[in-house]
Amino acid sequence: MSGAAGARRSPRTKLPSDSQIQKGQPPVWRAALFGLCPECGASTLFEGPVKFRAKCGACGLDYSRYNVGDGPAAFLTLIIGALLIALALTLDFAVRPPLWVHVVLWVPLTAAAVVYGLRVGKGALLASEHQRQAAEGRQMDDKHD
Repeated sequence: MSGAAGARRSPRTKLPSDSQIQKGQPPVWRAALFGLCPECGASTLFEGPVKFRAKCGACGLDYSRYNVGDGPAAFLTLIIGALLIALALTLDFAVRPPLWVHVVLWVPLTAAAVVYGLRVGKGALLASEHQRQAAEGRQMDDKHD
């Protein structure tokens, strides 16, 4: 077995308590909401709207070693889409606005919600991986003395 499924839990991957978070390291939620470096707290996590920088400009933490992937994209887009469809239908049933109102209201709102949702989701995954020292799963040899 390879990857995360084959990984065994080691003591270093247990969730840290608040006292174990080093000074200067923001909590996961703050790093995710504001795009902060999970090591030093500088606002250097993103290069573009949802693209990570190669490394932190303040402390030099290499962001490329974390595997966030595209998991948040599909998950968040489906959730945001469902919520916005529910809101659009509620508005339509309540006040019956013309079609142009829906276009002017929901197109930019959807784009903004998806982009910000991806920033938060990807930032949370990266900060969580960093805080828990996540790494590629490896099988351990059972013949240790």
